[in-house]
Amino acid sequence: MKPRIGMIPGDPSGIGPELTARLLTSEGVLDAADILLIGDRVVLEQGMAQAGCPYALTPAPQEGAWSGLVWHETRTIAPEDIRVATETEASGASVLATLNTALDLLKAGTIEGLVFAPFNKAAMHLAGLAHPDELHHMGAYLGATEYLSELNTLDGMWTSRVTSHIALRDVADAITEERLVEAIQLAENTLRRSGVARPRIAVAALNPHAGDGGNFGTEEIDVIRPTVEKLAAGQMSISGPWPSDTVFLKVAAKEIDAVVTMYHDQGQIALKLMGFSRGVTVQGGIPYPVTTPAHGTAFDIAGQGRADVGATRAAFDIACDMVRNWS
Repeated sequence: MKPRIGMIPGDPSGIGPELTARLLTSEGVLDAADILLIGDRVVLEQGMAQAGCPYALTPAPQEGAWSGLVWHETRTIAPEDIRVATETEASGASVLATLNTALDLLKAGTIEGLVFAPFNKAAMHLAGLAHPDELHHMGAYLGATEYLSELNTLDGMWTSRVTSHIALRDVADAITEERLVEAIQLAENTLRRSGVARPRIAVAALNPHAGDGGNFGTEEIDVIRPTVEKLAAGQMSISGPWPSDTVFLKVAAKEIDAVVTMYHDQGQIALKLMGFSRGVTVQGGIPYPVTTPAHGTAFDIAGQGRADVGATRAAFDIACDMVRNWS
C-alpha cells in the first residue's frame, strides 16, 4: 500500500501554491504516494498559473477508498483577498483553517502523513494564532503529550534543539537535564521513524570551545556532559558536548546522523549553508508524520514563477519514509 499523504499549499501570498503545483507534477510523486490535496480552488489554480504546471482537481469521494491525486476542497479565502508577496490577516486565516482541516483528516485516518508548503507566522498571528508557531498549535489541536520541537534534516543530516523560539538571552537558563533528555530522545525517535535503525547522535556545546574547561561558561560541566554520559551508559549511541563550530563537520562526513543543538540558529545556519534548497523541517513530538520545506514564504520572489521545489520534494519524500516506518 502506498502512503496516504495530505498536502497543503501554504500561505496564499507566498510561494507555497507555486511549489505545490511543481511538486504534484514532478516525476515519480504519484508513484510514491496517494495524495489528498487540501485547499481552495482559487489558491491552487493561482499556483498552477505561477508555475506553469497544470493538474486536475478531482474531488475526493465523500466516503470510501481513494487513490492517486484527489482534492479535498476548502473555502477559506476570497479571490479579492489574496495579495501576493504581502502578509495579511486573510492569508493567515486561510492557513489556520486549512491546517485544522488537515489535522482533522489525520485524526480520522483519512491521511497518514502531512506535507505543508511554507506558512508565514506573522500572517498567522494577525489571524489569531495563539501559540508561538504552527508546531505548538498542532500539538494543542491534536492533544500531543510528547516534547515538541522542530527537527531539521538535509541529505540524511539531522538536527534537533533544546530551545527554539525564545530570546537568545534566555537560552542558558532553559538548558536543563530534562529539556536536554527530551530533545535527544525526540531526535532518536524521529530518526528511527525515518528508517535509521541505530541513530548516532552528537550533542553540541553551548559555549565557545565547549566552555574551555569552565573558562567560558559552565553549562557543559554542570548539565550537558553529565546528561550525555548518563544516556551513553544506557546504551544510546551519543557523544558530546562538541564545540558547535566543528561538530557539523562530523555530520557532513557521515560520522554521525544527528546533532542536538542548544538554540535555534546554532543548527539552522549550518544546515542552510550546506543546502538551503533541500532542507526540510519535521514537526517533532506530534503523533503523525508532518513535514515542510525549511525555507519560508519567500515574498521577494512570490508570484514570479521562480520557486525551487527541491526542499518541498525532500519534505514529501521524508513524509513517505516516516509513514512507512512509523510505530
